[in-house]
Amino acid sequence: MSLTRETMTDEQRKSVALEYLKAFDNGGVTSSGDSILELFATDAQVYFPKWGLATGRDQIGKLFGDVGATLKGIVHHYAEFNWVFSGSDMVVCEGTSHGEHRDGPWRAGVPDWAAGRWCDVFEIRDWQIQRCFIYLDPDYAGKDTKRYPWLAGVAG
Repeated sequence: MSLTRETMTDEQRKSVALEYLKAFDNGGVTSSGDSILELFATDAQVYFPKWGLATGRDQIGKLFGDVGATLKGIVHHYAEFNWVFSGSDMVVCEGTSHGEHRDGPWRAGVPDWAAGRWCDVFEIRDWQIQRCFIYLDPDYAGKDTKRYPWLAGVAG
């Protein structure tokens, strides 16, 4: 963990989070042409469901590579984001997306129970992401229906 060097506003933290999300839509490349990993502190942590906790840029790169290898493309719906600011380094973004997974396409709300809704909890300090915990259903194509009785009879 690094020492705080400069105070950031909520809008500045939001801009870092948006740059991160837009980099995913751009194949892991930021608007300046850098790797998405440059947005992270060297000792940052990222959590992704069914993958676990990655610590440091090397592990985060492995996580993003593993998950990214299953995706043909993703588009975040920026106009529909909900932002929650804590008054500290913590910022929460709730949103929707659509795209194509190797198992098939997804779109938030189609159907309502399927993938595409997500929530990211960020800790952003000194213009870098210190922590990003990603909460979503990693079954993008909605194939895992047999284990859930309320989805009985739903094609998956």
